[in-house]
Amino acid sequence: MKISAIRVYQVDLPLVEGRYSWSEGKYVEVFDSTVVELVTDDGLSGYGEVCPLGPFYLPAFGPGARAGIGELSATLLGQDPTALGPINQLMDMALLGHPYVKSAIDMACWDLLGKVTGKSVCDLMGGKFGDSVTLYRAISQRPTDEMAENVAAHRKDGYTRFQLKVGGNPGDDIDRIHAVADILTEGEVLVADANTGWRVDDAIRVVNAVRDRDVYIEQPCRSYEHCLTVRRRTSLPFILDENIDGIDALLRGHADGAMDVINLKISKVGGLTRARQIRDLCVTLNLPMTIEDSWGGDIITAAIAHLAHSTPEWLRFSATDFNSYVTVRNASGAPTRTAGHMKASDEPGLGITPDMAVLGKPVAEYT
Repeated sequence: MKISAIRVYQVDLPLVEGRYSWSEGKYVEVFDSTVVELVTDDGLSGYGEVCPLGPFYLPAFGPGARAGIGELSATLLGQDPTALGPINQLMDMALLGHPYVKSAIDMACWDLLGKVTGKSVCDLMGGKFGDSVTLYRAISQRPTDEMAENVAAHRKDGYTRFQLKVGGNPGDDIDRIHAVADILTEGEVLVADANTGWRVDDAIRVVNAVRDRDVYIEQPCRSYEHCLTVRRRTSLPFILDENIDGIDALLRGHADGAMDVINLKISKVGGLTRARQIRDLCVTLNLPMTIEDSWGGDIITAAIAHLAHSTPEWLRFSATDFNSYVTVRNASGAPTRTAGHMKASDEPGLGITPDMAVLGKPVAEYT
């Protein structure tokens, strides 16, 4: 089996709630998603997706993904897409860095491997743990009362884990955390995610002001060193996200006791192959994970479900159903939320069928 063509599609994913806002006044209203189709000489196609959270969250942006895929195309054509190790090595040799560019390609390779073997990606990654995956809901940054109301509304959809987008004015963020903590019920989990938005002094103000609440603090500052400073000033459980971009960062954080949970984003680390490596190391280290991506539609949601469902339940802090946040469905067969949970498909590969009417004509094709 060889890659005979690479097709690239661009899809806009508008938000159900109109706008998604987080730290430092950043927001996105329509997400720029890139879908990759790897066509083989056997007549099979595998699909992957990458969808950065705008151009100002991580060093990633939609047009960059598509340009990078074009840069890699000559290297990939003629290669066996089911040889995941060599494929990833070839991509790393041809393009230094830019892990998000490689993520959709790697995801499409896993989809093809599943189709060739007749197994789901979840089975290829070790098999399912439990009946379903618990989801969290991100609560877009809004005035305090609105955020509390949104938590109550999403509770009706079965969510029991809520990630508040903070990282703004420390006084406002303190109010937000207290207001939502006041309405939590037994078994619900609250995360205050600053997305790198606080200075060290502001973060310390916040953690001191909410030290008596049952809340996780996620990625308070931009640099690892600043997050570690805050970590050492609080007894609240601590999550690192943006700083954990590979195995080296994970091992450093573990050695320093810098976190209690990590947020594992597929595209941040370069695709499902690298994400599985990090996942398996976390299992060895007994380190819980939120498993997700930067953003996406049905294809990314399916990939998240496979990686999460093949992760031991006691180390699965939460996961994300991005396809419930957007108004456009780019594939059928992806998991959908049921009472705050989702399940990985048992169908071969990712278990999805792209909606070609939504994808439209390729914006680029390489043969």
